[in-house]
Amino acid sequence: MERCKLQVGCLLIVLYIAFIYYKEKDNCQCKKKKSVFDALLLCGVANIILDGLTAYTVNHLESVNKVLNLILHMCFLISIDAVIFISFIYFLNVTEGFTKKKSKIFILWLPFILNVLFVIINIPMLRYDHGATSNYSMGLPAYSCYIIGVIYLVMTIAIFFKRINYMERNKRVSVFTYFLFGCFFLFFQMLIPESLVSSLATTITILGAYMNLENPAIQELSHYHNEMVIGFATLVENKDDSTGGHIKRTSLYVKLLAEELRNRGYYSDMLSKDYMMNLSLSAPMHDIGKIAIPDAILQKPGKLTNEEFDIMKQHTVKGGAIILDTFGQLGNQQYGEMAFEMARYHHEKWNGKGYPEGKKETEIPLCARIMAIADVFDAVSQKRCYREAMPLEQCFDIIKKGSGQDFDPLLVEIFMDIRDKVEAIYHEIYEEA
Repeated sequence: MERCKLQVGCLLIVLYIAFIYYKEKDNCQCKKKKSVFDALLLCGVANIILDGLTAYTVNHLESVNKVLNLILHMCFLISIDAVIFISFIYFLNVTEGFTKKKSKIFILWLPFILNVLFVIINIPMLRYDHGATSNYSMGLPAYSCYIIGVIYLVMTIAIFFKRINYMERNKRVSVFTYFLFGCFFLFFQMLIPESLVSSLATTITILGAYMNLENPAIQELSHYHNEMVIGFATLVENKDDSTGGHIKRTSLYVKLLAEELRNRGYYSDMLSKDYMMNLSLSAPMHDIGKIAIPDAILQKPGKLTNEEFDIMKQHTVKGGAIILDTFGQLGNQQYGEMAFEMARYHHEKWNGKGYPEGKKETEIPLCARIMAIADVFDAVSQKRCYREAMPLEQCFDIIKKGSGQDFDPLLVEIFMDIRDKVEAIYHEIYEEA
């Protein structure tokens, strides 16, 4: 027991985290399915238990069966590989999301799979050395675990700096902390192998993930915030006297277009998981400035005069100001910036003839360029107080003809390619309405 005090303490901490996590998760209204964090918890518990067992057996070689000791060490080394790999996959999931490309998934799994096979094949070559305070295991299987740790740590660092500008601030802090502790414990264990601190590294990784990203109470608070945003945007939509569903449809069109853009490899650095999430959350806010436009203009059954249209155009400026004043201080800087850009610039045109600033081409933020297509397509496909809804064929023609003039040509090309999916969303929500 003397050799296992650290592992016992770490196990109690991780078990307590698991108890609180599942208890809060069960009481949370926005329940989540099994996630990578669940796998990290399970694997972490197994790793710490095996760490404790091997810490005991390696210091009682004379009384422990050699085959049993070897099997326990093999399982322990594989559990280390698994914790390292799952931690990397967890990081990947919370920053950029899982890729659909099977070749890329295979490349991510390959070092882990090869190292597990290497450990199993070479476990007879494991040796036990005597340190000043404790015995410890070394040899090729142990060295390979250090190597796999370095490989995935380097991959994590590369992805981190690739995505850092499009990552939420709390995730930046969490991941940077993971770097520091990961590097510290990895090299500390390599320099002082008798320290046996791998369980401490596992515990801190799980604790950090829970406190910063996985706490169900924080997720539920975020869920309520999102519901509040949707409710506020719905009030504005009702003020516009539209037929309903505009917010839901445009949000889904935006999400669909952005996902297809990412799947094709465009803007790969920008389209992180956080960016995609903030894009979906910002889309309902694009017309929030209409709350400041007089009802007589919003609901006018005929064509607007030049003066009335000038007032209407102010909804972009007013929308950006409302978001900065009302939603820009909620702690998510990336969301506030994107919501502002989408509200202010979604009427800018590719040729520079839009409003309010006359931005052109890539001067217009990507989120606003995506929103522009979704907004115009939905506007012409729905009945308004001043005209009837246009047939879908005509709606798609308007988007196609606007390529290079009103809209980003690349986005138009992709939008036309996913026409069947766009139509499916249209019909689904139309039937719900």
